[in-house]
Amino acid sequence: MADPAPKTKRARVNVRRPDVMEKVTAEVEEHYRSSIVEKIRSRGGELVIGGTTVRLAQQFGFCYGVERAIDLAYAARRVFPDQRIFLIGEIIHNPEVNRQLVDMGIVSLPWKELSDDYDRLEEEDVVIVPAFGAPTNFMDKIAERGCYVVDTTCGDVMKVWRRVRTYAKEGMTSIIHGKAGHEETAATASRALGDDGTGHYVIVLTLDDTDFLCGYIRNGGDRDAFFERFKDSLSPGFDPDEHLKSVGVANQTTMLKSETEEIQRRVRQAVIDRDTTEERFKVFDTICGATQERQDALFEMLRKPMDLLMVVGGYNSSNTTHLVEIAEQELPTFFIRNSDCLDSLEQVIHFDLKQKAEVATTYPKDLLGAESIVIGITAGASCPNNLIEDTILRIFALRGIEADAVAAS
Repeated sequence: MADPAPKTKRARVNVRRPDVMEKVTAEVEEHYRSSIVEKIRSRGGELVIGGTTVRLAQQFGFCYGVERAIDLAYAARRVFPDQRIFLIGEIIHNPEVNRQLVDMGIVSLPWKELSDDYDRLEEEDVVIVPAFGAPTNFMDKIAERGCYVVDTTCGDVMKVWRRVRTYAKEGMTSIIHGKAGHEETAATASRALGDDGTGHYVIVLTLDDTDFLCGYIRNGGDRDAFFERFKDSLSPGFDPDEHLKSVGVANQTTMLKSETEEIQRRVRQAVIDRDTTEERFKVFDTICGATQERQDALFEMLRKPMDLLMVVGGYNSSNTTHLVEIAEQELPTFFIRNSDCLDSLEQVIHFDLKQKAEVATTYPKDLLGAESIVIGITAGASCPNNLIEDTILRIFALRGIEADAVAAS
């Protein structure tokens, strides 16, 4: 029997039709908009009722890339009302948003590896690529299956891809500051292999990782120790004695800016120490603008006294996690997924970064029950305003102030 004819690769689908987007805009606003958040923002980011002050960061919540991804996902369902729609992993790192897509009949596919789910895709199926992007082998498989593709990959992520592809073309190894188990970093690493697949990368997460890497760049070292350290963070066939001769630094776009800059500085110095020149070192600032804005806004917010801070967002959100890391150095900080985590004035359920688990923390009643209190709120780029509003209303409710009073203030 002759082999079946290969499927024809479909062009990307334009779902941003004016008639569709008008309905999508209304639907998204209904799900995620908050009149209370907008009112507080219009008043300089602060709401005071009696002895309770809620202060918002100047920049928080949905960025343009996230809004675009959500719009495209909603539009896909309207353009393809009767077809099967799949999503690689999650559209963004927020449980509320992903739940809405599930309710619309959009089915999540595994993203860590190409499972046989992808072999069962059919030509009339629609596959949404999330804001993080997807590795090249996933995209190749979808093209092979002949599916319609709605690509919501963030433009800032694609800038990083162009950079690491350039490194590969020039024979440079990409040193990627990111989380090896994160969707965006996995997608970026696949592009660092270059168009011909012969490029190389190493992923570093911490400054300790960086110092180990820099030691090897300067002096070589124990290969077995190197492979053990970076066993899940290297391109296939990586040879540290060969592939660290010429390096370029890039990053997951949602990392802590100051840490990425320090990694760049240390790698550059290691190359100079070895070569006496930085000719075989390149760097390109690939921190997402929205991530930087939210980090800068938090630093500015922390200049004013507050009793505690709530950071709202998905626990697997990288940019949200970094806001928590910044804030908890300065004041009591609670990483909450939504207002349900505010159990009472005395207890907050929150995600502990050190334990990597949700925990319940008892908080001094003399602070939360005090006559006067200032509570700050911020959120990462994947958190919708309705969750911020719920948190605001919950704080005031725990202080004895009803929602009607908050809305009327």
